[in-house]
Amino acid sequence: MAPARPRGPDIERGEEYDAFIEKLEDFHEKRGTTFDREPKIGSRQLDLYRLYQRVIEEGGYDVVSDTKGNKLAWRKIAQEFFPGLPNLPTLVFTVKTAYYKNLAAFEIADHWEEEPPPKEILEDVTAKGGDLRNRTLENYSRPMKHDMETNGQDGEQSEEEKTPKQEEKAETEEPGSTGRATRSLRQAPPQRVLFQPDLGSTRQTRNSSNQVNSPSPALNLYGMTNGVQTNGASMTLANYEPRPQLPLTLKPVTTPANNPEHFSQKRSRAKDDVAGRASQKHKGMMLPGTGFTGPNIYIRALLALESHIAGEESYALHHLVKISHERGDKYRFDQFPGLAEALTAKVLEVTSLFYDVEWDISYRVAAPADESSTLDGLQGTADVLQKLGTKIPIDNDDEVHTADFLAALGRINEAGLVIRNMVMLEENAAYLAKIPSIRDFITIALNMPKRPAVVELQHYALEIAEQLTKYFAVTPHDPLYTSLLGLLETTDRGAIITSLRAIGRISMNLDENYRLRDVPVPIIRRICEWLMIDDEELRNACLDFLYQYTALIDNVETLIQNVSVEGVVKQLVRLLMHSANLEERREKSRHHSSVKEPTNSENIPKLSQDLIEQLLKFEEPERSSHWLRACFEDDPVGEMTQIALWHAYQSCFGSHAQYHSPLLIAGDFIKNVSSTFLGASAQVANSGQKYIIKGIRPRSSPVDPKGRIYSRCQWRIAPSPSAPLVARSKSGLDEAQCEEFARDPEMMWRHVINDHLKVPRKDNTYDLSIRQDRKYTCKWGGCTHFPKSTKNAFEVGMHIKTHLSDSSRQASQRPKSNRFTTNEPETPSHKRDNTVPKTWLNTQTDERNDAAGLPLTASLVLRNLARLLPKVDVPVPGSQNSKPEEGEWVRVVFSPVKEQLYFVAAFNWNLRDYISSLTQAIAAAGA
Repeated sequence: MAPARPRGPDIERGEEYDAFIEKLEDFHEKRGTTFDREPKIGSRQLDLYRLYQRVIEEGGYDVVSDTKGNKLAWRKIAQEFFPGLPNLPTLVFTVKTAYYKNLAAFEIADHWEEEPPPKEILEDVTAKGGDLRNRTLENYSRPMKHDMETNGQDGEQSEEEKTPKQEEKAETEEPGSTGRATRSLRQAPPQRVLFQPDLGSTRQTRNSSNQVNSPSPALNLYGMTNGVQTNGASMTLANYEPRPQLPLTLKPVTTPANNPEHFSQKRSRAKDDVAGRASQKHKGMMLPGTGFTGPNIYIRALLALESHIAGEESYALHHLVKISHERGDKYRFDQFPGLAEALTAKVLEVTSLFYDVEWDISYRVAAPADESSTLDGLQGTADVLQKLGTKIPIDNDDEVHTADFLAALGRINEAGLVIRNMVMLEENAAYLAKIPSIRDFITIALNMPKRPAVVELQHYALEIAEQLTKYFAVTPHDPLYTSLLGLLETTDRGAIITSLRAIGRISMNLDENYRLRDVPVPIIRRICEWLMIDDEELRNACLDFLYQYTALIDNVETLIQNVSVEGVVKQLVRLLMHSANLEERREKSRHHSSVKEPTNSENIPKLSQDLIEQLLKFEEPERSSHWLRACFEDDPVGEMTQIALWHAYQSCFGSHAQYHSPLLIAGDFIKNVSSTFLGASAQVANSGQKYIIKGIRPRSSPVDPKGRIYSRCQWRIAPSPSAPLVARSKSGLDEAQCEEFARDPEMMWRHVINDHLKVPRKDNTYDLSIRQDRKYTCKWGGCTHFPKSTKNAFEVGMHIKTHLSDSSRQASQRPKSNRFTTNEPETPSHKRDNTVPKTWLNTQTDERNDAAGLPLTASLVLRNLARLLPKVDVPVPGSQNSKPEEGEWVRVVFSPVKEQLYFVAAFNWNLRDYISSLTQAIAAAGA
């Protein structure tokens, strides 16, 4: 058997085919219809170019689809394109639909050069019928879903016009069926014989007595009346009367499905009867198992703790530990009154495991009879350490404990863990800090005997203290304060770090700031020595402590008397560059300021009126784009807040919106920023707190649409109380620079004469006559030409022109200092780069991109020392004077590290502001 010949490609692609498809695609794009370049017929593709040529040869779509002419034209074309494919009706319908959707309208426009019908009556309806060239909205109505069926016209459809489902259904229908009509003649419906009751029945109706009401016609052999073909049962049906319906009597049946409660009570009664007990004893009580859910888990835990039953306490604490760990952000003390007091009373039971005492928390105003074992629950116990010292310790071996001891200690540790987990929520910490007994517990726990068994609870107490001391106001002799200081003399690293943190947070959330007082000298020495240890967490805790400690002048005097402050300062300066990393930032090549550009609207240049009028000639969004280029330039590291940018745009054009095109809405304006500056993008900073535009910064001077730079007026004026610092004069804070800009010297001179000198005008000229009620002076850039005001406006006006440049060749060779200068047209901001790369040694920052960690705290401690050292009365070691000279301590301490401080200020971008304030404090002290 010879092998089958391979099938060639379905589409013959070439230059003519590609040109035709591109032309067809452009036609559909302009028409707004969907175009299928290569329709799929099963697994094969239809060549639209060949199909179009073939249909045109036949005379066009209307001729091929004419059912009165060649009814099988589409069948012939489909067989030519896809010979041998099965299911011919489906193939014909698919080919015709492909031509109808993709080529019919194109044929009318391209071949016949006529306007095709709208797509609503062409592509949007099915490929049915023809006469497309004469189809209009008036003479053609879109066919409904079943209109052809109801009109009975299916039999007149051509084979090409019928869908495949119609073809298949027509093939499967059999003659004599009641289905839809086929192409053959209609078949007569089969005869249906109605049911005929027994006419000889002896039963009579109520209205008959052995005779019928009317004579019935005689029936022939086939059950028909003679002369009229009528069914013989019609008379019987006409005289038939149904049997009267009698009402049924229904009795409801009780089942477990419709009445389960009845059967439940029935079983209960049967059970009680069998046991010989009556159910009247507990009648009406909500016992467990009777549908009463009982209190929630929190109330059950509180009641269990108050019961002091070991099993109930274990149950409650087990669930409270799990709840406080998994739902700590929602588990609050204020929602369950009494729970915090019950947990505090439970952790205080630790004393009874090591001392012969059980604390009694008293909430009475009057003092109890026995005060040695009573804690004040209203004000706190000031002598709790003295009371604890009077108790007799229990002599027990710490390595061997009884099961009851371990169980009791485990419940106490769980109660401490619950409190520790809950105070991590700020609301719980604020609530618990108001309970005086918690301070007594922390003090007692920190002064327990040094036993391994109590270490876990002590660490819980320290972590609780770390979260609560911010709400405590303590005195130098407070038991809690002295207990925390005492832990700094231990060797437990965790206890030392947590204690330093707790001490550093004392009164942090209160109005009064607590300064650390009466800290023992050995502790101060140890803290300064710990700065040498390569332990970042310990160093952080020590620096936080020193920052609070050096804020008081008495503490600084104690420090310089007992510690080598020069060595401490050198170590602090070393920490300024802790974990510094090399970073490259691009800065402005000239007029660069070390102060970070603000992200608000203060630095956005104010446009002059003539520049605004130039921008108003444009329509949106071109106007906003020109405004952005006039006021901003590209900067990879620059940023602006979106709200500041939007407000500046509105304030510039808001008053002109009613006379010109309306402003863009906020969303379109922000999108236009990214379109104007290719490097700009809208971002979200500070974890969703601030919306910014990254990649742009305000210009120092605006430019017009042609790129010409506007120069700023240098006239000094008295600032308003709300004037920003950036607008203040370099010579002092008593003057501010004018915010007006001008394009050329002539415009600037008119601005000064009109707005600053306010020379009166007369007959469209300036009145330069000398008047006694007017005085003039020059305030251009700090000019001192007129020490005193003068009455000669002409002299002042001519002098002001000396500050402005002219266009002569000789003027271009003169010095330009303190003069108004015009610039050549500037290259557009998106085509130039005014930045130069610079390498920085930056230290770590926080989420606000501000300095953080060891370098920040070290700089703050150094600043405290630089501010307070000039005020101490302690003589400098080796000096013959009883009192130090002015600035002597600052020179002794900071002179050896000046170069290092300048290095940090020059290369550490994140610390530059803090080092600047530090060097200013050193300079103010005369060092």
